[in-house]
Amino acid sequence: MSKVCDLTGTRPLYGHNVSHSNRKTKRRFNPNLQKKSFFIPETGEWIDLKVTAKALRTVDKLGLYAYIKKLEKKANN
Repeated sequence: MSKVCDLTGTRPLYGHNVSHSNRKTKRRFNPNLQKKSFFIPETGEWIDLKVTAKALRTVDKLGLYAYIKKLEKKANN
C-alpha cells in the first residue's frame, strides 16, 4: 500500500533518529493517512480515498468539491 495522500499528494519524509551520543540512523516520517468514503452530491456517487488528517479537516470545513477546485486553482498558479 502506498503512503501517498490522494488529494494533496503528501508523501513520507526522511530524516534521522539522533541518539544521546549524537549517532544518526535513518528513519521515515509517514503521513497520517486515513481511509475515508466521500459522497459527492454533484454526481451522486461515493468515492473511497486515502487522505491525510490535515486534508480531512479541510474537506470537512470546505466540502470535497470546493477543496478539489481549490487544489486545481493552486496547481495552475
